[in-house]
Amino acid sequence: MNTRSVVDLTPGESGIINGFMDDTLSLKLLEMGCLPGQPIKYNFAAPLGDPICVSVSGYNLSLRLDEAITISIQ
Repeated sequence: MNTRSVVDLTPGESGIINGFMDDTLSLKLLEMGCLPGQPIKYNFAAPLGDPICVSVSGYNLSLRLDEAITISIQ
């Protein structure tokens, strides 16, 4: 089974947070509101592609690609 992450989404596309692939970053992402079962939407990327802007839990977050790639989605 393929595991998709937030960076696999295209701008405007949404997914449901399934979990995290990095235990170290998972606590930080949980504290930022990236909770399993929550919808997450990829809004846009910065001009050079990093960071990206996502919407989760009713607000926008800026995530580095190395953070976003650890959020698995379904």
